[in-house]
Amino acid sequence: MAGGKKSVAGTTIVITGASSGFGRGAALALAKQGAQVVLAARREAALTALAAEINAAGGKALAVPVDVSNAADIARLAEDAQQHFGHIDTWINNVGVGALGYFWDIPVEDHARLIDVNLKGLLYGAHEALRRFIAQGYGTLINVGSVDSKLPLAFQSSYAASKAAVLSLGRSLNEELRLSGQGEKIKVATVMPWAVDTPWWTHAANYSGQAPRMAAMDDPSKVIEALVAACIHPEEEISVGWKAHAAKISHNLFPDLTERMSANIAGREIDKASPVAPNSGAIYQPMQNTTTIDGNIRARMKQEDSEKK
Repeated sequence: MAGGKKSVAGTTIVITGASSGFGRGAALALAKQGAQVVLAARREAALTALAAEINAAGGKALAVPVDVSNAADIARLAEDAQQHFGHIDTWINNVGVGALGYFWDIPVEDHARLIDVNLKGLLYGAHEALRRFIAQGYGTLINVGSVDSKLPLAFQSSYAASKAAVLSLGRSLNEELRLSGQGEKIKVATVMPWAVDTPWWTHAANYSGQAPRMAAMDDPSKVIEALVAACIHPEEEISVGWKAHAAKISHNLFPDLTERMSANIAGREIDKASPVAPNSGAIYQPMQNTTTIDGNIRARMKQEDSEKK
């Protein structure tokens, strides 16, 4: 079935991180196209409201509150999805938290929490999904990486390391599926966006002393469209937008220069930002008022830039 689907209509798609950002946008878009969506995140009220919105519009949605860093939660998510809809066709590992600032200024506990969510949480999801896909003979696993999967970025060191691991895992899994004779029916895709204006920046732990920002942010719609497309045509690596493509090519050709230039850009952006007190963001406890797709970061950046003129 994987690779042969013409549309997502009638398929069951599990989406982690569905309460905001890419996950929320993808859930709405996929449900509109006829997919049965299983919504997973920590914020139960936000998930329940989103499921109600989708169901009221004629779609099919199930809300399952989970913390992806808890293996038992992920096992329950997979079982609930299977029991409710009868099968799982696609699993989107979308949850990712950040920690911004100099590596040594960020508490080691925050780095560890980031790895628990971004890597261990993704491993739990991939393991549950692939065991079920192998049993049924088909399926698509989509992992959300980042341009940081290819190009490590200063002030996001442990985040970049986790996203490099996501890409490496996807490559290894595809080879294992090929060797086991299941590579035609079961696919693993890694979607790698550029910096995108979502609530991720507000949710990130921040020890930089400045409000989070990045140059030339993309609109979330680009990534949402890529996630929807990957459900039908999964590719091993999917760089989203020309900036992510350009960064990948540049790093392949001139790795040291590209890393230095990217670090300089990140440093200049921090210097432009408004001051904020050190904080752990939403990496331990979710925020209640950030359930949008857009993060409103570009609007704040525009305001900050106008005030400095």
